[in-house]
Amino acid sequence: MTLDDIRQLNIRDAGNWPLLPKTVVLLAIFLAIVAAGAFLDWKDQYEVLDVARQEEVKLKEQYATKKAKAINFDLYVQQLKEIEQSFGALLKQLPNKSEMDALLTDINQAGLGRGLQFDLFKPAAQERMADFYAELPINIKISGTYHDMGAFASDVAQLPRIVTLNDVVIANDKGNLTMETQAKTFRYLDEEEVAKQRRLAKDAKDKGKGKK
Repeated sequence: MTLDDIRQLNIRDAGNWPLLPKTVVLLAIFLAIVAAGAFLDWKDQYEVLDVARQEEVKLKEQYATKKAKAINFDLYVQQLKEIEQSFGALLKQLPNKSEMDALLTDINQAGLGRGLQFDLFKPAAQERMADFYAELPINIKISGTYHDMGAFASDVAQLPRIVTLNDVVIANDKGNLTMETQAKTFRYLDEEEVAKQRRLAKDAKDKGKGKK
């Protein structure tokens, strides 16, 4: 069929067209219907499918993460036990409430044992409370030789309880050395004190939410 034959076709007499142009036109109409259906109806379905594919990727990632955790579960349990043991060992280095006076005496005796003179040994009137422990600052001023002060610091570091020396300042007044520092020692809270701290933290959190 030539191009001239196609031009001579009458749209009003389409029923009598030869088979080839009929087929071409029907195929074009079919493709147009499919395209319109895809745009009007299938578009939303494609979007839903795309969302489902993205969700599938997320779920696969979550599965891979959980699978890795499941494979290493025994290792995590072992690590948790080691952490608990380490925490317990550190906790044992903190005195309880009844042992604090003895610890303060040990710090004082560490200085006197090195021949140092205490010009000031003043524990703070108020402890600083944390989640499971309390911190007690002690303002100290001592006089003596540089060697004895160093030995005192070493003795304090070797005490069976945790004691730190902070903000150390050493002054030399005509050969007379003085050292000012703030020692900090810690004790663990008993169950009643821990419960109180948790209540205070919860009340503060609730109060903060109320302001918002």
